[in-house]
Amino acid sequence: MKLRHPVLDKSIGLIGATAVRLWMRTLEYKAAFYEPHVDPVHPQCHGQKIYVFWHEYILVPLALRGHSNLAMLLSKHHDAELLSHAARHLGFEFVRGSTNRGGVAALRECLEKSRKMNLAITPDGPRGPRRELAQGPIYLASRLQMPLVLMGIGCDRPWRAKSWDRFAIPRPYSRIRGVISPEIRIPPDLDRDGIEHYRLETQRLLNRLSAEAEAWAESGTRKVEQSHIRREPAPLRRTRIDAGHSSHVAHNGAAQNVQ
Repeated sequence: MKLRHPVLDKSIGLIGATAVRLWMRTLEYKAAFYEPHVDPVHPQCHGQKIYVFWHEYILVPLALRGHSNLAMLLSKHHDAELLSHAARHLGFEFVRGSTNRGGVAALRECLEKSRKMNLAITPDGPRGPRRELAQGPIYLASRLQMPLVLMGIGCDRPWRAKSWDRFAIPRPYSRIRGVISPEIRIPPDLDRDGIEHYRLETQRLLNRLSAEAEAWAESGTRKVEQSHIRREPAPLRRTRIDAGHSSHVAHNGAAQNVQ
């Protein structure tokens, strides 16, 4: 039986947040956006979105996009309890629960948070299988009519933990790269077959973007549309869901609306 104490958990969270800031500050960040305004810190970013990325790269969004009106979905596992304290110090709100534990309560809280905040989800967490997308983000995107934004993230030869997700620990002074999809609209009121269809298509696209980002990070080459990324908060503003806005972008078959 594991011993837990709230004060100890909070202290570990603070230490973890400080370590993430200092460690990740040494890295070089670049991203290629198919639509730059999907970045929550972009001045023209309007309406709430659901940001989706693989669990193994969770350190990158935590380090770069705190105080950006983001609520992250975290499981009720003890490790996620520590992560939630670190995430709070880094400028994130969070929702506790998963499809296995606290699913209904987590869904209700996601519904409430989505009225004024973006959501961030690691769709293969909390226990995998690695890089297999759960149905949750598709259900939420269909139910809430919030667009998905898929974040392919790659590190230059990171250290890998011996965990189910092969958690990536970037080497100091190495390269981090991101390839970010446009807004992806999921049709409303999908049935089970529809959710499964879009789940598979979204998983395929996220894996494709992730492979592109990883190859870019390892090669050190330059992309035409690349931009430097730094840690910065979102502009102070009220956001609302813009249900009438949808983008259709295709570039070499990589980033496009899921069909």
